[in-house]
Amino acid sequence: QVQLVESGGGLVQAGGSLRLSCAASGRTFSGYVMGWFRQAPGKEREFVAAINWSGGITYYGNSVKGRFTISRDNAKNTVYLQMNSLKPEDTAVYYCAAHLSVVVTTSATNYGYWGQGTQVTVSS
Repeated sequence: QVQLVESGGGLVQAGGSLRLSCAASGRTFSGYVMGWFRQAPGKEREFVAAINWSGGITYYGNSVKGRFTISRDNAKNTVYLQMNSLKPEDTAVYYCAAHLSVVVTTSATNYGYWGQGTQVTVSS
């Protein structure tokens, strides 16, 4: 079992930055691929970013490439999502997820553990 708790969401103006954190507890954190997903009202859940166990491999969704950065600190059992140059269309609930594998995946169906989500609202 893995428990995930996100934090760092909030209200920010367009062009601003936020850093989300996801603290994990339970099984060995370093054994998991970690991902961030988001879901806006009336829309499907969307892949944002993922990172392998060492942090050496990262994937990003096309809409956030060049603006968002995923990283992890295995000593702190925490994964981060640095979000820069935020746009109103980034407004969504952001979820942290864990996938017990060495293979990074962008598909939400592969992630077995999810946090409760944190709201990010970007005003224009």
